[in-house]
Amino acid sequence: MKKSIIYSLAILVITASFFISCKAIKNANNTQKGAAIGTAAGAVLGAVIGNNVGSGNSELGAVLGGVIGGVAGGVIGNQMDKQAREIEEAVPGAEVERVGEGIKLTLGENSVRFATNKSTLTTTAKANLDKLIPIFKTYENTDIVIYGYTDSTGKVAYNQVLSEKRANSVKDYLASKGLNSNRFKTKGLGIKDPIATNDTAEGRSKNRRVEFAIMANEQMIQDAQRTAKESKN
Repeated sequence: MKKSIIYSLAILVITASFFISCKAIKNANNTQKGAAIGTAAGAVLGAVIGNNVGSGNSELGAVLGGVIGGVAGGVIGNQMDKQAREIEEAVPGAEVERVGEGIKLTLGENSVRFATNKSTLTTTAKANLDKLIPIFKTYENTDIVIYGYTDSTGKVAYNQVLSEKRANSVKDYLASKGLNSNRFKTKGLGIKDPIATNDTAEGRSKNRRVEFAIMANEQMIQDAQRTAKESKN
C-alpha cells in the first residue's frame, strides 16, 4: 500500500514536470530538481522523498521530505549541495545524503563513537565534531535536529533515556564551541531504526550512533525567495 502511494505521487510529479523520472526524483541533483519541479509539484515531490528515503530514521526522512520547489528551492538546494560536499570532505567516515532540500548526516562508529552504556563523547568523537563546526558556522541559516540511538542491549526504557543523553551530549558540545544552541533540537530514538544487526558486536557498534537532519531555517527560506523574485525582474 505504501509503495503504491509513493508510485502514485511520483506519477503526479511526472505530470507536473514530464522530464523527471522516478529514478531522477531519487537521485537527481537537488538544485535542478527544486528549480524544475516548481512550487505546485514541490509538495508532491516532498511526499515521495519523505516516504522513499530508504532504510534508517523514517522520522528524519519525513522532516526532510518537505520541498519548497521553484527557483527558491533551487537556491536552497544549491547551498545544501555545497554544504554536503564540504561535510564529506571534512569527515570521510560520515554518511552524507541529500534528502529533499536538506541533508541527512549519520555520524556512526567512525565519526561519533559511544561506548556501551555511555553517553560521554570520546576524544575521537569530539575531534570529528570539531571538523563540522566551521561548516555549521559557515551555513548558519540552518536548523539541525540531532537524533541519538542505542543498540538493543538492555531494557528499552533505559535505552530511550540513554539515546536522549547521547543527542544532548552532541548538542552541548557544539554549543560549547560557539554555535547557537537555538539552532539545535534533540531527540532520542533508543533502539529504533537500526542500521546494522544487533546480533554482533560490530553491528551494535554501528547502531550506537548520532544522525542529523539539516534543513533551511526561516531566514534562508526568505533569502531564497527574495533571490527568486529578483531573478524574475
